[in-house]
Amino acid sequence: MSLVSDQMRAALGGVADWRVSFPVAASDIRRWAIAVYYPDPPPARFVAPGDGPLVAPEEFNPFAWAVADRRVPAVAPMLRDTDRLEKAIGIVGPGLCHQINGGSEAVYGAPIREGDVIRSETRLHSYREKTGRMGPMLVTVTEVEWTNQDGARVKLGHDTSIRY
Repeated sequence: MSLVSDQMRAALGGVADWRVSFPVAASDIRRWAIAVYYPDPPPARFVAPGDGPLVAPEEFNPFAWAVADRRVPAVAPMLRDTDRLEKAIGIVGPGLCHQINGGSEAVYGAPIREGDVIRSETRLHSYREKTGRMGPMLVTVTEVEWTNQDGARVKLGHDTSIRY
């Protein structure tokens, strides 16, 4: 018996979450750089503007403090529901009991600049079934795409979770 239902297969590519940042402020970029480079001082390019707006470090997260708008979660974030992803898309999940982080990867595109408004969309990318020591496992990959107000891709990430 497969852990992936026809409904789950049909939902591939479906949007599970979206968020919109507030305009990125110079102080957001400075604070992030100070935290990332601590205890050393951050490179000057992240603190003092040169010939234009400040450019954030690649790993900068415009959603770290607050968001301007977001999709209301289908399942409250504090609840440990391994089917949260499927419920967000409006389908029934596999009903497995445990979930662990399987890793993340990101490819960066256009830099985030002071004044940018970033939109994040999380989509269901793929399912893969495996068998492990604990029995049947479902490897699920979500794709997270960030774009700026001009539609330029800022970041494309893939997050893997393993349910069993």
